[in-house]
Amino acid sequence: MPDRKPSAAERQARLAAVRAEQRRSERRRTIVIGSVAGVLVLALVGIAGFVLVGAARDRAAVQAQADADIEGVEQFDGLTFNHVTTTVDYPQTPPVGGDHAAAWLNCGVYTEPVPNENAVHSLEHGAVWITYDPSLPADQVATLEALAANQSYVLVSPYEGLGSPVAVSAWGYQLQLDSADDERLPVFVQKYLLNPELAEVGAPCSNGVGVPA
Repeated sequence: MPDRKPSAAERQARLAAVRAEQRRSERRRTIVIGSVAGVLVLALVGIAGFVLVGAARDRAAVQAQADADIEGVEQFDGLTFNHVTTTVDYPQTPPVGGDHAAAWLNCGVYTEPVPNENAVHSLEHGAVWITYDPSLPADQVATLEALAANQSYVLVSPYEGLGSPVAVSAWGYQLQLDSADDERLPVFVQKYLLNPELAEVGAPCSNGVGVPA
């Protein structure tokens, strides 16, 4: 982390660039889907179009919910931003911020627990960290991992000692869930991913440490 904190204008510019790249990636996926559908029979083209329209409506619904308060979300203030070389005794499980390692964790899906201190640094960059009890059924784990498939700032990993089957965290915010199918999960991701309030939002969530699956 540089000594000088980026200005609000710099944060907004960096965030706009990250989100523009995500929109370009989404458009490229849509074009690929459309190209593949074009070589299929007319009935399959109609089905593909219906699926794309339905997905767009789902995104709009999630955004509408994200614009409001999410039931059950806890907020934590007074978090510190210091870089440390030791382990940290975090008051939350999993942590939602605080002192952390100088190296951030590469975003993506992990099948083994990851170091708290590196994951917290990724939260400072605007990532959302989805954690789950290691005993969570495989189909629910797959649901969580799917949320990271199209987002470059999402972490997914198992976590021992959770107070609930699933917990989703962003810097300063956390939501405990009983199931990966809880409709509040994608809403939380939409609301807090790349939170513009963070000083380092849009800083890399790659070229750090860790090797996602």
